[in-house]
Amino acid sequence: MNEATRVLLDESRIPRNWYNIVADLPVPPPPPLHPGTCRPVGPDDLAPLFPTELIGQEVGADRFVPIPPSVRDVYRLWRPTPLVRARRLERALDTPARIYYKYEGGSPSGSHKPNTAVPQTYYNAREGVRRLTTETGAGQWGSALAFACAQYGLECEIWMVRASYDQKPHRASLMRVYGATVHASPSPVTGAGRKVLEETPDSPGSLGIAISEAVEAAGAAQDTRYALGSVLNHVLLHQTVIGEEALEQLASLGETPDVIVGCTGGGSNFAGLAFPFLREKLAGRMDPVLRAVEPEACPSLTRGVYAYDFGDTAGLTPLLKMRTLGHGFVPDPIHAGGLRYHGMSPLLSHMYELGMFEAVAKGQTECFEAAVRFARTEGILPAPEPAHALAETVAEALRCREAGESKVLLTALCGHGHFDLGAYDRYLSGQMEDLALPRDRIDTALAELARLPGT
Repeated sequence: MNEATRVLLDESRIPRNWYNIVADLPVPPPPPLHPGTCRPVGPDDLAPLFPTELIGQEVGADRFVPIPPSVRDVYRLWRPTPLVRARRLERALDTPARIYYKYEGGSPSGSHKPNTAVPQTYYNAREGVRRLTTETGAGQWGSALAFACAQYGLECEIWMVRASYDQKPHRASLMRVYGATVHASPSPVTGAGRKVLEETPDSPGSLGIAISEAVEAAGAAQDTRYALGSVLNHVLLHQTVIGEEALEQLASLGETPDVIVGCTGGGSNFAGLAFPFLREKLAGRMDPVLRAVEPEACPSLTRGVYAYDFGDTAGLTPLLKMRTLGHGFVPDPIHAGGLRYHGMSPLLSHMYELGMFEAVAKGQTECFEAAVRFARTEGILPAPEPAHALAETVAEALRCREAGESKVLLTALCGHGHFDLGAYDRYLSGQMEDLALPRDRIDTALAELARLPGT
């Protein structure tokens, strides 16, 4: 093993199943509700948006779901991904902790998002869908879905949050290279977008607004369906390839994690790494602390409420029981665009209420400080989203130094930051500021929930 302790698996070791943690939860999660009847939604309610197989995965409780051979074949373009020991970072921190990171930035679009974009596109193509619509925050999901659609011959139309569209124009360029049509959201091409622009012409947009636009466009055409890059159960399910590989890679080194850290916006990255380890914890085979890290500017876990809310701004989606800041909440335009979502995955929210993992919030300057330190030691430029997890990993490593504890720390570096150099320029020039969320803004956003069930 070289100095970096870089562990890869033979492609034959790509997982053959996704893991569904719902099968092992002590209490099942609350169901989505129809906004009109307030009754649990059924397959027929979801059919206009999702193919049959994904609906089954969304509501199912089978512990393991087989990965189709066609999907594994595309996975081979970048999976298995490496597990790396960050020895140079350890030395820079002078910590006895052993830091490992699972690197997902080697995928075609540069993040973990193709892990779910590929199967979602595959299932849609198998049912004869011609076009997929979606939203994207920082652009990782949009570029992943555009790539996946190119693999299966589907058209792709994407609404990218305006703040990120302006900050990261080359993300939209990559989507167009893969063949997608890209709009800045809010856009004038949908009713939901036009309504926002009428009220707030200079709106920076939000994932909730972009979701409304993509759902509206999907519902207007028989040959079109919608794809979501985070939040829903089937998305988190597909991401568990990350944790399944990491389990085997750490085992090959004789290591067991003491602390597992992941960034959270909608929840797919954290869930993808943590769920397989949590399965082992629930079975009594290990006992790691699991910690989710979110931005102070959009703290749904640490400062939101657990209530039924819409997944989008216009109220087109079913009602989801989740930690939320209110579907009308528009976060400040922080550079971690992938973490600017008003709610947290219903499944993760349920597990957080059960006390199954911890959560902390970070300001973006601390995160960029950690990311620059990581780049200067390990050589990889992190995306702003996993920089949040790196900041907490560094903080934990420093606590280990103070306590003289040799813990094993594991994090998911879910994407590279090559499209985020403008943000790094702002940090390095001293122009970046933290955008902590005032209490009155949270109260205003949450006031809208009073008319919804479950609040």
